[in-house]
Amino acid sequence: MRYAPCRRLWHKKTVTTSWLQLSLKAAPAALDTIANFLIERGSPGVVLKENEVRAFFPSAGTGSTLKGDIRRFLRGINEIYPEDTRHSLRWTVLKDKNWNDSWRRFFTPQKVAKGFLISPPWLSPRRPLRRKVIEIEPGMAFGTGSHATTRGCLEFLEEVIRTCPRIINALDVGTGSGILAIALAKMGVKEVLALDNDPIALKVARTNVRRNGVGKAVLLTNSGPERINRPFRLVVANLTADVIIGLASVLKKRVARGGYLIISGILGPQVEDVVGCFKKPFVLIRQKSSKGWVTLAFNKEA
Repeated sequence: MRYAPCRRLWHKKTVTTSWLQLSLKAAPAALDTIANFLIERGSPGVVLKENEVRAFFPSAGTGSTLKGDIRRFLRGINEIYPEDTRHSLRWTVLKDKNWNDSWRRFFTPQKVAKGFLISPPWLSPRRPLRRKVIEIEPGMAFGTGSHATTRGCLEFLEEVIRTCPRIINALDVGTGSGILAIALAKMGVKEVLALDNDPIALKVARTNVRRNGVGKAVLLTNSGPERINRPFRLVVANLTADVIIGLASVLKKRVARGGYLIISGILGPQVEDVVGCFKKPFVLIRQKSSKGWVTLAFNKEA
């Protein structure tokens, strides 16, 4: 089973003299589906920002067949998602000999929750008062702080740590880029076990953990949560609703009595099914919705 976080940003090193940029607006719930399709059709770079998708294709070999395939795909998903994307499709020619520099222009430091500033490593942002800087390399992994699910998890993690500052261990299921594990370590959690069975994600996460100086606190592994035989005071899982439902029985066991569970990657219509998997002794204490995505926080009764 592949732990598939909901936010996506992919990048491959490519050199060309001319690029085509595709920009389109879509319903937030449709962004991941569209991004996956564009990657499958050969885009080496896809950026998700708010309700917009930007994809890049080498101009050489990009013709009417690709554009027709994309238009047909968008017409098809309009039957699933109510927001019409057909009239917002826009192609732009970009001339740039250095793809990496062109790609990097889309990333700026972002203030997330009350206490974090997420920045790509090639920038040196001015450190805001009372904010912890997390450097994340946007690459072939998941979690750059821009997606609503990542932001929701960071906000809830902050609240839990502020309410229960004595939390000493945490479990991050489907860590992706490692952003949530890094945030936990920077908030003072002494032991963070971060899981992901995607080798690309683990490679990027290790780089990010090392870059942020939290290697003593964060342990990365490709083990599944079913292979972890101890409870944690705090468990976070930013996945998808179907994966969370499939892991529900395991996640419940990993949360210690009196501990907290934060889950995200859930679309609005899926909330009832997900909540139904976490009944007594779990109590839903917080729910946040943003751009069609829902983050939930539970407390396990002592």
